[in-house]
Amino acid sequence: MSKLRTTTLALAAGAAAITAFAVPANAQRDPAYAAARSSGQIGEQVDGYLGIVGSPTPALQRLVDDINIKRRAVYARKAQENSATLEEYALTAGCQAIMRTVPGEKYQAPDRTWKTRTSAPPERDPRCP
Repeated sequence: MSKLRTTTLALAAGAAAITAFAVPANAQRDPAYAAARSSGQIGEQVDGYLGIVGSPTPALQRLVDDINIKRRAVYARKAQENSATLEEYALTAGCQAIMRTVPGEKYQAPDRTWKTRTSAPPERDPRCP
């Protein structure tokens, strides 16, 4: 198995574990996060970070910035542990986060447009493992 394939598999497993419990679990306890996510004001981006859909408010920007700072710290640590770049790890985490969206939630398609998740699988970046 190639080193790239091995790294991709390790990243996928690690990203799934990290994004499943690290930041989203803490953020979901925040009613502002839950409200913004369910109302479509924020969504999962291809790059592994949250994005604001539409016009940001100062409070919404602070919420997203706080979550993204925490995600970046986790991604940096996990990327180092997996001999990957931060960008590789964040992309893999983004792929996993987009797959976990539920109908009605927003996510970023590979062309960087915002989509609303339906019952169909989301559009994913071709680089996703």
